Amino acid sequence: MNDPTHHLGAVTRTVSKFKRDGKEIHAVIASRTYDTTIDDLWDALTTAERIPRWLMPVEGELKLGGRYQLKGNAGGEITQCEPPRHLAVTWEFRGNVSWVDVTLEPRGQGTTLLTLEHTAEVPPQFWEQFGPGATGVGWDLSLLGLGMHVEDGVRNAPEESASWVASQGGKDYMRASSDAWCEAAIRDGEDPGWAREAAERTRRFYMGE
Repeated sequence: MNDPTHHLGAVTRTVSKFKRDGKEIHAVIASRTYDTTIDDLWDALTTAERIPRWLMPVEGELKLGGRYQLKGNAGGEITQCEPPRHLAVTWEFRGNVSWVDVTLEPRGQGTTLLTLEHTAEVPPQFWEQFGPGATGVGWDLSLLGLGMHVEDGVRNAPEESASWVASQGGKDYMRASSDAWCEAAIRDGEDPGWAREAAERTRRFYMGE
């Protein structure tokens, strides 16, 4: 796997919370610019042939109102689809439903800004234990795969990705990602001591410790 360091630094991370129907909703927001056109990035995000090259195999009807299923992971409904700028889906995993919203914006010179927002009603005990990194680190890994695919032409074989995640380089990446989401939580007003402890628990979870 090519050096992923610049991909990690290319992401801007934001954490926020708000009320919806009287319930507290947490959001993690990741933005980064990719060196490809908006049409190519949209194609990478939405076609069954390309999604496995940077994420994982997918099944279902990949169209508005259709349902998708990522192999061994989340499934859900495609609730908004406005090519090539806006995609929204439900994210249904282990009996829980959350929401993922992706927007694309051309930035000139063949580059495109991607903004991904994942919102969820998080059980208080789970948020207290892991904070935003539980979701954020996973998306950092996905955005890394997307970046390597569209910018370098990399096709991520599952066995190669798993091997890299278990390597020292993968562990260092997840540690840095967890720390970055910690800093995002602190900027949102969370207690720094709690944020750092939650980030360490998140790191251990992703590393299987």
